[in-house]
Amino acid sequence: MVLKRVLQDKIEAALKTYPVVGLLGPRQVGKTTLAKAIQRSRTKKAVYLDLELPSDLNKLQDPELYLRQFQNDLVIIDEIQRMPSLFPLLRALVDQKRVSGRFLILGSASPAVVKQSSESLAGRVFYFELMPFSLREVGIDKIQSLWLRGGYPNSFLAAGDDESFAWREAFIRTYLEMDIPQLGIQIPAMQLRRFWTMLAHNNAQLWNASQIALSLGITAPTVRHYLDILEETFIVRRLAPYYANSKKRLTKSPKIYVCDTGLLHSLLGNKSFDVLQSHPGLGSSWEGFVIEQIAGLIPTGWKMHFYRTSAGAEIDLLLTTENADLIAVEIKYSASPKPLRSFWNAYEDLNRPRSFVIYPGEESYPMRDNVWTLTINDLEAVFKKN
Repeated sequence: MVLKRVLQDKIEAALKTYPVVGLLGPRQVGKTTLAKAIQRSRTKKAVYLDLELPSDLNKLQDPELYLRQFQNDLVIIDEIQRMPSLFPLLRALVDQKRVSGRFLILGSASPAVVKQSSESLAGRVFYFELMPFSLREVGIDKIQSLWLRGGYPNSFLAAGDDESFAWREAFIRTYLEMDIPQLGIQIPAMQLRRFWTMLAHNNAQLWNASQIALSLGITAPTVRHYLDILEETFIVRRLAPYYANSKKRLTKSPKIYVCDTGLLHSLLGNKSFDVLQSHPGLGSSWEGFVIEQIAGLIPTGWKMHFYRTSAGAEIDLLLTTENADLIAVEIKYSASPKPLRSFWNAYEDLNRPRSFVIYPGEESYPMRDNVWTLTINDLEAVFKKN
């Protein structure tokens, strides 16, 4: 079963405008499958190179000589972080012949990819981030499986929950024991797994480096380094607090989420939906799931934050638009959602912004002036002006 990714049309459009288009994301998220779908859809020739294959690496012994052959064709380069020396060459080739759609580069979440390309390809590249499957891609009827198993294709499309869980366990081991060392990061796999598991147990909570460092028996700078690694490899999301010109004392620490709920549930040992329903982390898992769905829909120029004051006013997700308008999002796993007083206090603090309460129901309806409940299936309404 192959699902068309929402990004495919956007990438194909970008290839008509930019000489280089970049596609970043964690391993096994479907970048190669998407790139090959784009290759098949093109009327002109497209060349595919996988830098994990010795045969393709061999073609690039003299990369300038090889790539010059394809001045009028799209060249797809997969796992480009394995050959960072290509970035200056791509810049030179693009500058010699500035036409759209020359290169599609794929990177498996290497911090070096963005750094190298931003220095070498500034003004020549447009980036996309491929996330795991979204609800919009799989359909609302698959929401239970998507939430439990997460959106990595091999996990979501597994024959059963046990097979999905086994795949995710293998993914975690491979990530820790092979992928991280291949990025040039030398950290004991067991130590990083303990840290990752601790984040899972504190999913959707405020980041406290000192507390986690004490629990692991390491220093606060070390745990901040671990967090940077997981964030730069698209494993965790660091949601920044919203700062306003206000006399309120605002929280300064970010909130941390494990991006993919399938990986979150593996780290917590939740193998089935029944187990998940009785787990104390049910609400925080749902919160993270909804935030990732919104992240996949958010328009260019919008930002995601949360709001919390020392007095206890709080909003789960605060969206700032390109015009600096605010949209508040509260997330509840309940058939009859009722925001707490902390939400209403924050709502007043922020001058009653347009607000939504996202819940797993089937009907959207107004709660108060400028506040509506919204079903998980209607998330795109958040971004509509009216």
